[in-house]
Amino acid sequence: MVYVTGANVLFAQIKRPNQTGIANLDSLRWRDMCVLPDPVSKTYYMVGSGGKSVRCYTSKDLKNWEGPKIIYTAPQDVWGDIPIVSIWAPEMHFYKGKYYLFLTFDTRNKLCEQWLNWERNGRVTRGSQILVSDSPTGPFTAFQKHSTLPVDMMTLDGTLYVEDGIPYMVYCHEWVQVTNGAVGYVQLKDDLSEIAGVPKNLFRGSQAPWSKIVDQFGCNVTDGPFLYMGKTGKLYMTWTSGGYEGYTCGIAISESGKLAGPWKQQAEPLYKNDGGHGMFFKTFEGKIMLILHSPNSMQSRPRIFEMEDTGETLKVIREFTGN
Repeated sequence: MVYVTGANVLFAQIKRPNQTGIANLDSLRWRDMCVLPDPVSKTYYMVGSGGKSVRCYTSKDLKNWEGPKIIYTAPQDVWGDIPIVSIWAPEMHFYKGKYYLFLTFDTRNKLCEQWLNWERNGRVTRGSQILVSDSPTGPFTAFQKHSTLPVDMMTLDGTLYVEDGIPYMVYCHEWVQVTNGAVGYVQLKDDLSEIAGVPKNLFRGSQAPWSKIVDQFGCNVTDGPFLYMGKTGKLYMTWTSGGYEGYTCGIAISESGKLAGPWKQQAEPLYKNDGGHGMFFKTFEGKIMLILHSPNSMQSRPRIFEMEDTGETLKVIREFTGN
């Protein structure tokens, strides 16, 4: 198959970026979206990338979305003298009264030690960084002029998880650098300004029985981790890799309920019909939802599914249509 990772294709829209209005969910062509149910405004914010910017739609019903609005554009010197090429897979989180963007910045800056060129751009400076604002529409400010994670690691798709009052970033270690992609975690300072520990791996992409080695690269991809604490105390993580029917969204389970695991990969994927980069959120009415993009192409669109917490796992009940 022709493999397209969840983070390296920018979104396409029917409307131009400077045109705003009301769009139906089905009309959007977008990838790697995140939905934040904002507890302050009781509004859903859906964010995604477009070039060097982060764009946002808002909705009250999850079906009709107003926008897009640009809420962040990377300054030319956001990483000092290393030019940013694009922003990947934004996530917005509300934490202790502030709004945080978790962004992946991509560059063409070659790292000193060159690994095998598994993709055309080789091993480059690429990493997850956290920005902060008092408002979900910005302005957002970076804490440093480099990635929050170590700059010599190729990382992407950072997300926030808080355990026992301590914030952590969960992220992917790029297959481009390590071949067998990994999902890792690291403790953050309480204001999320920088890491407060040593990054550690939770598992590798090859540990999932449904994760297929991408033949053209000889790798197992890891994309888009996102966590949800279940009603019986099990911790669930959705993440994405290449599967036997295309881009595939799986689920890993920590029966201890702890981020450190151990993590067990569910044999049956969460979604296998060429879609992924999923994330969970709860509606204001308390329903568990999953948003992902499918198919894995430039025609990709946001799809939302209602979920069930069975006590043993999370499973898809039905696709959300807004009816």
